[in-house]
Amino acid sequence: MPDIIITGKGKEQHTFDAIVIGSGITGGLAAKDLTEKGLKVLLLERGRNVEHIKDYKYSGTDPWDLPHRNLVSQKEQADYEVQKNLYLFTEDSKDFMVKDSLHPYVQDKPFNWFRGYQVGGRSLLWSKHCYHWSERDFEANQKEGIGIDWPIRYADLAPWYSYVEKYVGISGNRDNLQQIPDGEFLPPFDMNVIDKHLRKRIKEKYAERDLIIGRMAILTEDHNGRSKCHGRNLCHRGCVFGAPYSSNVAAIPDAAKTGNLTIRPFSIVHSLIYDNKTRKISGVNVIDSETKETTEFFSRIVFLNASTLGSTQILLQSATPEWRIPAVCWDIT
Repeated sequence: MPDIIITGKGKEQHTFDAIVIGSGITGGLAAKDLTEKGLKVLLLERGRNVEHIKDYKYSGTDPWDLPHRNLVSQKEQADYEVQKNLYLFTEDSKDFMVKDSLHPYVQDKPFNWFRGYQVGGRSLLWSKHCYHWSERDFEANQKEGIGIDWPIRYADLAPWYSYVEKYVGISGNRDNLQQIPDGEFLPPFDMNVIDKHLRKRIKEKYAERDLIIGRMAILTEDHNGRSKCHGRNLCHRGCVFGAPYSSNVAAIPDAAKTGNLTIRPFSIVHSLIYDNKTRKISGVNVIDSETKETTEFFSRIVFLNASTLGSTQILLQSATPEWRIPAVCWDIT
């Protein structure tokens, strides 16, 4: 990155109370909470802007009315060498995935990196399944002698599970299973006839086993201004009813309502700015993906939510003489 010096009024215009990098599930929630606390927040997204309903290109289109009956031509698949392996890669969803021809990476071993570069990130693509880590998960390293012990336990995280679930809306049943603790659930989806038959047969053969309905971030009743699921099985197109949770349908609009949110799409965060006097991060270096111009933005707080690999890449690119090995970033999306 070239050296960029912004001073005086120019720096004031580029200074916020907080900067959130990445607009996916965790980034969207961070922006919502921070803006609702009164902070002026800059939300940075490397991809294009996607607005709820307005930019759901195929939300109401029947499959037979799509140009290729919801199939992707072999010619176009060449641009999606990795993404085409995703189970929901179809004509009506591919616009929410990157073109691998534009974003290639080296695979020493087979690794499918599914990516969505747009406001909302992969919150427009995820499977919606939501489960708690249990006490077993947090104790596993210590008990099995693998890696290092977790610095927290389930009891530390449980209130935050509840906090997020009450906002997002998780449908599910309270099954009283130690390995997947119960949460703040809306009514569960009904099992179909085959599900119920399978559950009965499993119970007959293995009394200690059970088949449960999935716990999903899809509404079974109206919740926080969003409508319940209409059973169309078209979540991946972007749902006009807002039943499946995404940053676009809830967190980002709620953050925008506060008047404290600034969204900047097409903004690739190259690195974090380290102030060696305060020994703290003071901002971010951003490359505009359209103009290739570089800009510095400043804040007292920086939230790094650019996905596991994306956040790690930014940290590695932020190495300074003081910190040759940056801290490890954990992202639980």
